[in-house]
Amino acid sequence: MAAAEAAKTTVEQFTAASNVAFKDGVEKTLAALNEMNTHSKKNLEAVVASVTAATKGAEALGAQAMAFSKNAFETQVNAARSLAGAKSVQEVMELQTAFAKSALETYMAEVGKMSETVSASVKDSVKPLNERVTAVVEKLQAVR
Repeated sequence: MAAAEAAKTTVEQFTAASNVAFKDGVEKTLAALNEMNTHSKKNLEAVVASVTAATKGAEALGAQAMAFSKNAFETQVNAARSLAGAKSVQEVMELQTAFAKSALETYMAEVGKMSETVSASVKDSVKPLNERVTAVVEKLQAVR
């Protein structure tokens, strides 16, 4: 009988240990899945923030381009009127030279402004993604 009792005790201990190990495994798996879900949610939020920033940048750039086009058109119409009212070839050359110089300066200034807008937009768009990459790298380094 002592052997049967020993076997019964061993089976009960094994069953209890198995139940504890199974319960621990399930809890760890659920915790890992919850952490992955949280991580994925944060990644999606970062992508949404990035796309939102890029959209705002594109809108700002479009508005700048439209304003520049409108001003350039008005300037060209005024220059054409001035050229039409010129009294001599010398005056036409002077007006055309002044217009060309002004148009080039305005264009270069606008290109600078648009470059700044694009640069700021890219910076704002990449920031949330960089933050997520940094968080992942820190997490992986902490696991080491």
